[in-house]
Amino acid sequence: MKAILSWLLICGMMVTVGCASHAKKETQKVGGASTASETKKAEPTKTADGQIIQYVDTPTGRWMIHDENRPAPKVITPGTCSTQTEVGTAPSDAIVLFDGKDLSHWTHANGQPAKWTLGDGYMETVKGAGMLQSKESFGSCQLHVEFATPSTVSGSSQGRGNSGVFLMDYEVQVLDSYENKTYPDGQCAALYGRSVPLVNACRKPGEWQSYDIIFHRPIFKGKEVVRKPTFTVIHNGVLVQDHVELTGGTQWNGPHAISDFRPHPDKMPIQLQDHSNPVRFRNIWVRPLAD
Repeated sequence: MKAILSWLLICGMMVTVGCASHAKKETQKVGGASTASETKKAEPTKTADGQIIQYVDTPTGRWMIHDENRPAPKVITPGTCSTQTEVGTAPSDAIVLFDGKDLSHWTHANGQPAKWTLGDGYMETVKGAGMLQSKESFGSCQLHVEFATPSTVSGSSQGRGNSGVFLMDYEVQVLDSYENKTYPDGQCAALYGRSVPLVNACRKPGEWQSYDIIFHRPIFKGKEVVRKPTFTVIHNGVLVQDHVELTGGTQWNGPHAISDFRPHPDKMPIQLQDHSNPVRFRNIWVRPLAD
């Protein structure tokens, strides 16, 4: 694992995702470290109108799912790279899902051709077009994705540059979290509703950013999960999720609730979310990993 992380950190510095920017705003103390202990679930409650409220016990206390008062991760400035225009190349054994030329590897969940727009080396979400997914299915894998939220800032919290990268049922959140307060378990690089990133390594709106994700799939026996999924996430060359074991799904299930595990196939398409915000993606490749 150390060798893999060292390789990823080096490659993260090589990926041309733009020059670093200086954060202007200090946040609260570091909280919500991405550890197994953080995601320990406390008993849920119900409000008078039947709304489910779930809690997690963390090193910083007990918090509701999607609690804006939960301590946010420290803001840092990611390392500098070369330019915003040059794109790195994929490893020789990678499956390239998007090289900036066409959408031939992508479709919508209903089988319809991809309706997202193509730009100069990138594809961009189209409001209402729906989630895009790879035609090929994957299990455990190493995934590289580059993305850019809109350079013109519009909206706030979850309404600002919102998208997501889904491996099976599990989302790595994409959001403009540069000087944008939201609930920490839903900010950029969060495992949505489950794990707060170790730090906020976001670049400025409009600048290209990168995710390098190592994902090991869950194993189900009937309806029971006998091996939980794990995520390691490198955001702009910075480790933000350190071999986190999920304790359930990441589907939104109300203002303060999140989904549980649900059985699914051993291999599923990689998905990119249309959340009605214009987000761009480029240089997407994947390396299948043995279980």
